[in-house]
Amino acid sequence: MAVLGVDDFKSKLFGGGARSNLFKVEMGWPSVAGAGAQESELAGFLIKAASLPSSMITPIEVPFRGRKMQIAGDRTFEPWTITVINDTNFALRNVFEKWMNGINAHSANTGATNTSDYFADASIYQLDKNGEKLKGYIFRGLWPSNLQAIEVSYETDGIQEFTVELQVQYWESDQTS
Repeated sequence: MAVLGVDDFKSKLFGGGARSNLFKVEMGWPSVAGAGAQESELAGFLIKAASLPSSMITPIEVPFRGRKMQIAGDRTFEPWTITVINDTNFALRNVFEKWMNGINAHSANTGATNTSDYFADASIYQLDKNGEKLKGYIFRGLWPSNLQAIEVSYETDGIQEFTVELQVQYWESDQTS
């Protein structure tokens, strides 16, 4: 029987373990967002929180003689939520507002009818301590469904942040297919 000691554990924790604060997001922008290279670069710095993706295969229950057999159904993808630090130019906030307005205009209730005009791709990479990419995911067919409010108050100190919920068609991993 193997003895499981601290040294055994350390030898199995490659690279010291993946760190939650070592990541980078690369946003792609659709034409309706009016973004350029500057906003793409800003996204890598100002997106302060995100998540590696989840996915779920929903079960289908098949009754058989008083029992329910679970078989695999369809894969579903949860929305992807990011948290953005707001700068005084509102650079990324403006891009998300333009993107959403291109999907459905505030005043006219009109917008893009072709998904290629408002779908975009984004990537998130887990980094090691040297900034090298360990693992990456590409989110395909993103579009913002919820641009959350920025609360302002005389009693609040600090830099503003806001969250964006993006709908995901599917994602791909750079290490699994």
